[in-house]
Amino acid sequence: MMQDSVISLTNANIYQGSNLVLQNVNLHVGTSEFVYLIGKTGSGKSSLLKTLYGDLLLKEGEGQVVGFDLRKMSWKTVPYLRRSIGVVFQDFQLLTDRNINDNLKFVLRATGWKDEKLMDEKILDVLAKVGLKSKGFKFPFEISGGEQQRVEIARALLNSPKLILADEPTGNLDPETSDDIMRLLFQISKDYKTTILMATHDYTVINKFPGRMLRTHLAHLYDNATINIQ
Repeated sequence: MMQDSVISLTNANIYQGSNLVLQNVNLHVGTSEFVYLIGKTGSGKSSLLKTLYGDLLLKEGEGQVVGFDLRKMSWKTVPYLRRSIGVVFQDFQLLTDRNINDNLKFVLRATGWKDEKLMDEKILDVLAKVGLKSKGFKFPFEISGGEQQRVEIARALLNSPKLILADEPTGNLDPETSDDIMRLLFQISKDYKTTILMATHDYTVINKFPGRMLRTHLAHLYDNATINIQ
């Protein structure tokens, strides 16, 4: 793994089940980088992200994420990897039967936190970072889609991750709200030196918020910041 690499893949083959979806992937992403992962539906973006957070095993090649060896992942070690990264999904995945504070506390308890006072302080901290400090007692159905996505980002920040993997985080949002979420993600990357790898097919977002781009195409991944996205 390169000295300042948060993500490092070398000659990696990415599988979905028994199907090879990306082959010979060579990828290095450094500290506080903001990188887009683009490509058509079914081109391997989600499979690559799932491999990076341990949902799919890396069977061939070498890979490390925030210091964890992906070839040595098992059901015992995956939880430790996931405590070191944050994941933001398109469809929010909030628990509808509890308020925002309790949604976040559920994650903290699941990742080993026990002290109630420290948990309450951490929840206030991450909600403040995403501009929702006063919304902790609201239920998911009582807040907007944009606010729910901010809660998702707050949840991803709970364990102070070096890396956030975001899978189409603006996919269900209107353009104005998408811009707000993108500004927030870029601010987090800058302020906390957090690396962000974001899968998207929304070229409008990329045009407004340019960054390094990786493209999945025909079972390969291309690292090219000058891809024509018009």
